[in-house]
Amino acid sequence: MRPPLILLSLLLPFSLLPRAHGRGELRAFVVAHSHMDVGWVYTVQESMHAYAANVYTSVVEELMKGKQRKFIAVEQEFFRLWWDAVATDMHKQQVHQLLQEGRLEFVIGGQVMHDEAVTLIDDQILQLTEGHGFLYETFGIRPQFSWHVDPFGASATTPTVFALAGFNAHLISRIDYDLKADMQKNKKLQFVWQGSSSLSERQEIFTHVMDQYSYCTPSQIPFSNRSGFYWNGIATFPDPPKDGVYPNMSLPVTDTNIHLYAQTMVANIKERAAWFRTSDVLWPWGCDKQFFNASVQYSNMDLLLDYINKHSDEFGVTVEYATVGDYFQAVYSRNLTWEIRDSQDFLPYSTEPFQAWTGFYTSRSTLKGIARRASSLLYAGESFFTQYVWKHPASSICKCGALRQLQSLRWAVSEVQHHDGITGTESPKVKDMYMNNLMYGMFNVKKLIASIILDMNNAKKNRDVYSSVYVKDSGIPGATDVDQYVVVYNPLAWNITTFVTVSVSHLAMSVYDELGHSVPAQVQRSAESHSTYDLHILVEISGLSYRKYNVKPLNGKQSAFIGRSVKYKRKDITRADQQSQQLLPVTNNCYQILFDQTTNIMHSITERETNRTVQLTQEFLEYHVNGDVMKGPISDNYLFAPNASAVPVSKAVGLEVVSGNLMTEIRQYFYSNVTSQDYIYAVYTRMYTVPEGYDGKLLCHRIEQEYSVGPLELNREAVLRTSTSLNTGQLLYTDSNGYQIQKRPFKAYVNNTVARNYYPMVQTAYIEDDTTRLMLLAERAHGVSSQGNGQVEVMLHRRLWNNLQWDLNYNLTLNDSSVVRPVIWLILGTKAVTSVLYRISGLALEHRPVVMFGVLSDKPKLRGQLQQNSIHNSHVTVPPNLHLQTLSIPGWRYSSNHAEQVRSIRMGKQKESDADFSRVLLRIRHLYEVGEDPVLSQPVTVNLKSLLKGLGSVMAVEERSLTGTWNVNALKRWKWKTAQYPSKGFSNSTETSENCIVTVHPKEIRTFFVYFQGQ
Repeated sequence: MRPPLILLSLLLPFSLLPRAHGRGELRAFVVAHSHMDVGWVYTVQESMHAYAANVYTSVVEELMKGKQRKFIAVEQEFFRLWWDAVATDMHKQQVHQLLQEGRLEFVIGGQVMHDEAVTLIDDQILQLTEGHGFLYETFGIRPQFSWHVDPFGASATTPTVFALAGFNAHLISRIDYDLKADMQKNKKLQFVWQGSSSLSERQEIFTHVMDQYSYCTPSQIPFSNRSGFYWNGIATFPDPPKDGVYPNMSLPVTDTNIHLYAQTMVANIKERAAWFRTSDVLWPWGCDKQFFNASVQYSNMDLLLDYINKHSDEFGVTVEYATVGDYFQAVYSRNLTWEIRDSQDFLPYSTEPFQAWTGFYTSRSTLKGIARRASSLLYAGESFFTQYVWKHPASSICKCGALRQLQSLRWAVSEVQHHDGITGTESPKVKDMYMNNLMYGMFNVKKLIASIILDMNNAKKNRDVYSSVYVKDSGIPGATDVDQYVVVYNPLAWNITTFVTVSVSHLAMSVYDELGHSVPAQVQRSAESHSTYDLHILVEISGLSYRKYNVKPLNGKQSAFIGRSVKYKRKDITRADQQSQQLLPVTNNCYQILFDQTTNIMHSITERETNRTVQLTQEFLEYHVNGDVMKGPISDNYLFAPNASAVPVSKAVGLEVVSGNLMTEIRQYFYSNVTSQDYIYAVYTRMYTVPEGYDGKLLCHRIEQEYSVGPLELNREAVLRTSTSLNTGQLLYTDSNGYQIQKRPFKAYVNNTVARNYYPMVQTAYIEDDTTRLMLLAERAHGVSSQGNGQVEVMLHRRLWNNLQWDLNYNLTLNDSSVVRPVIWLILGTKAVTSVLYRISGLALEHRPVVMFGVLSDKPKLRGQLQQNSIHNSHVTVPPNLHLQTLSIPGWRYSSNHAEQVRSIRMGKQKESDADFSRVLLRIRHLYEVGEDPVLSQPVTVNLKSLLKGLGSVMAVEERSLTGTWNVNALKRWKWKTAQYPSKGFSNSTETSENCIVTVHPKEIRTFFVYFQGQ
């Protein structure tokens, strides 16, 4: 609550009061902030020690000393670490007071300021929900403005996410330099953004693009060679200086220079005002790692603001400390009519002609892969635990301990979404920090899943059993005297039929289900290791359920099919004789792939249903890049600046085909020449043949590829280029954060055309002609481009070094010598068929089943007995156009009645209570756009009671905002005037569910709190 102005006047010197603004007088909003990277050059712990803890301590203390002072706080990871480990009781009391007075404002409110190009929407929502849950539980506040000042380009998914979270305005900064200059000149930096074409005006949001000065205070001052307005100087690492004297502290404001300081500030305010439509000017005060000594900051700025306001007639400007909310409130109250921007994003991002920030779409591919695997494991762990709590009320597992295990992974997955995290733009030690936190969280969640399985199977709790159920990512120990179990959990709310692969030490194996029936499986020598075998088991599992498979090594009549290998001679592709072309067919029910035996390279794919054949070849190429700044533009963690076109890397290809009754694996090895010992690249392509009686639609229609890339030579960027006979006109489509599709026409530029036509593929990319589409689905982010008609190329790996001093100082040179093993699934078919297949297939790749191994002490049970203690008798299944995006127990202790929540915080009742296990968080997402498919684009009505009946009897359902902190009926977002909607007011987002029946419209994400009948 902001106190009324009359009260303020008693506390403020007259000159600091907001004044009546005459015509032509500019009003500058001075927004004090510190941009605090959650990892980048320094780890979170190093940052806390060197400056971050001091920011909050000194800012809170200084805000208390001047009633006019304000500050915005952004990244919750740092704030929460300070709150839990550093803040005194007095500090905490002061924070509550400052929030009530509106002088401290939380903007965004997520754990981090997430990257927008390479993150998945689920993970953006997770990190936002984590931060919002803490803020609402602790302070009863709900952020309403964004401050996305540093992500490298802006996605159209982010404004939709923020609108769904209840935000009133969105702020971005980094967009293409030439586009920003144009928008600035034409006063077009502010608009109403309809980030989703299907949700359109219902989830639009007013968006402000920062001008060319971005989020840092312009530091040039004509009367000093030191920078201006940074009176506390620059943070030092590893320790703050003992004497409190930091490098590059600005000249203090004195009687002799105050007029010069004022002139400099006013000139900058006026320059910026010319780029916007209103006389309200946003003036960010701060930059990276600022306000660690807030005392010297505010004491100087107080004098300066006071002076300008005393001379406002002369300057034509008034200045005031402000929050982002103050600024947007002023612009909103102007009641102007704003232009609408459609769902086009601001990617890619360039800062000048040879600086295309498209390299980070691929940088640190291993980290990108682990971050997504961790996210997927968390998704599985959340629903597994939620079901366990509600189906097994008398469980022996400590729920609070289990929640802490999940929270460790929530925290780690949230943290790595930071715009210098999953982007791969951090130093090696920070990359290690992210990896360690992710691995620790994954270990905890695997341990939790294992202990739930043991508890539900009443296994003995001795340590041998426990440790052997813990997941090894590969395989089953070689023991032959005990029954080995493979437990497979399907985290999706659909029935799935797929293969899981386990590593075994025998070729002769049999697999049985819980009832002792034989299960189709195929075993073959592993491509990776000569001493082990891959056992591929065909699993059929209902939604959110698990199955147990017994794996026995034996030579019986029911043993698994054996994959037989045929090796073909290595071929010199530079001397291939096109005249004597011999084609080798590999076929399943959906496709026939032909390989050219003169080169061992793929030749074409025929889609058997339509009998359409597409010529299709794949080759690895490398872009050579420059590492010497004296010789021209460089590539680094962020930038991609190729010297020339990509160069083919291999002169010879080896081929091995392993075929069995269930699957065929084509192994291609790419060598630098015919006599090389070791291959430099490999592709493993799998096609499946599903036996009668199984639903093989998805399996049959995908061609799975796994690549082995690296170690690369220095200053090489590796791509896989797929060239087809499709007449695509170089038009590419890529997904935006796994939520929607963006159209990417090829654009010619004067400079750097190759790099500026790279786009992020988070989950999906495709090319098409009039009849046929080729889709690529990925399990981690990559850069992707179409550099020629009918072509799509995916950047798989980068290894770089350069001598730019800035990169060297911060160890940001990306000398990544790892081998990466990304997976991409290909789907070829008509537009109608592929648009149905790719949504479900993309999620099936993202959320592959969780596989656990172990020795369970029980023998196969009778069906009745089995049903009682397994998660798989009460599955949860949604229609094929919906996705169960979240099913979890957040553990928040806040009341979902806002008045009650605020009251209990004011009375200090929050602290004592334990985590709340009664509230279940449910999100359901519609996967289709309006008009995309005649059937699947229709709204879907779901009865939540019957959907969740397997968990228990639903007692109550409340519909909430995206992050859970608003009741949707109470959420009234600002409605900004547009030509389309001339009246201003509030927008109410959804029709509320009556008696647990909900209709979900295209692209909606609906969020609910669900309460079940008492345990």
